[in-house]
Amino acid sequence: MQRVDESSVSVEGRAVARIGKGLMVLLGVGSEDTEADARYLADKIAGLRCFADEDSKFNLSVEDVGGSILAVSQFTLYGDCRKGKRPSFSDAARPELAIPLYEAFVGLLRARGLHVETGEFGAHMDVHLVNNGPVTLMVDSRKVF
Repeated sequence: MQRVDESSVSVEGRAVARIGKGLMVLLGVGSEDTEADARYLADKIAGLRCFADEDSKFNLSVEDVGGSILAVSQFTLYGDCRKGKRPSFSDAARPELAIPLYEAFVGLLRARGLHVETGEFGAHMDVHLVNNGPVTLMVDSRKVF
């Protein structure tokens, strides 16, 4: 997740999504993920205090600042590079699991009143962003980094 001043996605030169101030979320869905994971991530990301207040302290969430979210599915986050020279994606969820969980995540954010834009699941996307800070955070529903 990256705090951004702006972010956009295009597919084959066609603009698909664009946001201003907010968060650009790269969402990886694992083969063992459930709707509870999607719910946890949506709640955590919507309420995560990663925007500065008037004292330059991280006290405000994307909800507090009226920001938007650009959610992009990215199975390559599950790339295991520990063996060999080619990443293994065996821990990434297959589309029949990943798509409903990705859509649930987006729906949960929208249900909170957030403006959410999305990329195109499974497409080769060009993602552009202006990282504010830079602030980049990893949020995981299962493990601690």
